[in-house]
Amino acid sequence: MNTSQEPVLLEDRGDYGLLRLNRPAQRNAMNGAARRGLLQCLEKARGAYKVLVITGRDGNFCSGVDLKEVASATPREREVAPREWVEVLLAIRRHPAVFIAAVGGYALGGGVSLINVCDLAIAADEAPIGMPELGFGMYPAMAGPSTQMMLAPKRAAWMVLTADRIDGRTAAQWGLVNQSVPLAELEDSADALARRIARHDAIALSESKRALEMIPKRIAEMEPAFEFAMALNVGIRARTTVQAEGIAAFKGKA
Repeated sequence: MNTSQEPVLLEDRGDYGLLRLNRPAQRNAMNGAARRGLLQCLEKARGAYKVLVITGRDGNFCSGVDLKEVASATPREREVAPREWVEVLLAIRRHPAVFIAAVGGYALGGGVSLINVCDLAIAADEAPIGMPELGFGMYPAMAGPSTQMMLAPKRAAWMVLTADRIDGRTAAQWGLVNQSVPLAELEDSADALARRIARHDAIALSESKRALEMIPKRIAEMEPAFEFAMALNVGIRARTTVQAEGIAAFKGKA
């Protein structure tokens, strides 16, 4: 494994890229350097990979904000840090690649928001996932809204109001992640999923990701959703020949 001291690593896996949070001593907590490093890696990966897997080091995913950095920060720095994290989260949503979270261990606070902005997620069965913010007298400013958009209201409320952790199995049952697997199988499962998705056309993938963002969050009625989808496919056809090639291949088999 790469032992670089960089807080975020971009590893080439051939068919896809792997973004590894690289602060194992801090359970991959996000300090300022890690936030900036992740943004830099996102830019390096733009156009280079159709699929990106985000994971952590040493059995952890992301334990949220670096509380030691917060404790020593100036009032101005404490104001800027959450906005930097929002910038990272929105950069993932707006990135053309499909993102898969591979959650091997602690995913707390900001780690939950990182799961939520990824398009797909696989967690280890025993991975602790939760929002501890209320224990510090705070509403989880990013993990809360993103979870409330993902889960049924009572389940989101449970995570926010109890500050209790759920495990990967429960997260899969609730729909916070797509599936949970034994920790020993996590890397192989994420690898197989990434390679399966990477077989698809890059433009069709990025436009499908955009449709998943738009419907039903911004387009909630059926007719405009249909219109959006048809226009989206027209746009794909204008930028790539994949649809024509697929139809021709299917016709040749008939």
